[in-house]
Amino acid sequence: MEYIITILTFTGITLIGVLGSYMVTGLTGLFSFGQAAFFSVGAYTAAVLVKDFATPFPLAVVAAMSAGLVAGMIVGYPTVRLRRDYISLVTFGFGEAIIALLNNSTNLTGGAMGLSGIPRYTSFWVVWLSVAVCLTIVAGYKYSKYGRQCLALRSDELAAKAMGINVNRVKLVTFLFAAAMTSYAGVLYAFYTTYVEPGSFGWIVSAEWIIIVFVGGINSLTGSVFATFLLTGLPEMLRFASEWRIAIYCVIVLLIINFRPVGIFGEFELSYKWLRQLGKKGAKAA
Repeated sequence: MEYIITILTFTGITLIGVLGSYMVTGLTGLFSFGQAAFFSVGAYTAAVLVKDFATPFPLAVVAAMSAGLVAGMIVGYPTVRLRRDYISLVTFGFGEAIIALLNNSTNLTGGAMGLSGIPRYTSFWVVWLSVAVCLTIVAGYKYSKYGRQCLALRSDELAAKAMGINVNRVKLVTFLFAAAMTSYAGVLYAFYTTYVEPGSFGWIVSAEWIIIVFVGGINSLTGSVFATFLLTGLPEMLRFASEWRIAIYCVIVLLIINFRPVGIFGEFELSYKWLRQLGKKGAKAA
């Protein structure tokens, strides 16, 4: 039972990181390979403040998210004006720079050896309460004015500009929201594992989150949630085939991308209206 709770806790933390990637990739169509860098900024900022400076945990969380916002502004303000492929390169370089900085900051972050002795303030219930709050925020953002503008510029940036949408501002605001959310996921991760090291925050983590968004459906928040459970829990369920589990994982991803390019859920969203309609159909069938 404890093993299942651990897996579900890590899945919840991953889901918050995926929600950040969904905001950037699913809503605006940008590809950020630096989301894991914000993950590390949140983790290390809160861990250092609590461990070395005896900062109360709630204040450390606020400071970590603020640090994520500052980092997001530093990398986002100049890059949102660039083409989408250049944004991928810039965020990738930013992520690698953060990893290099962490590896060489031995006095503050422990360098390549990592930072240990972090108190465990994160629990299963804290993570899933956070997931519920973050899901509500992202869903509300998607259907807000900013969310609709994001979808418009993702489809055709030139047409969005012609309609009077401030494209750069919308992209930056979304990028900053995602950076703060991903930083918060990093806080949860650090205070659950009680140990962080730079190797856990490489660009591969960012790539995995983008893959999850595409597998679930770039237009579907529901799909991102479902795909997180599928692609995070699947490797654990396949531990009995340790030599083949990564190959099986990759084959499933390739099959979905090739035969279902819009993702598993396409544009479908689970909603109260859909559940009510489903209930009415079930009642008629009965």
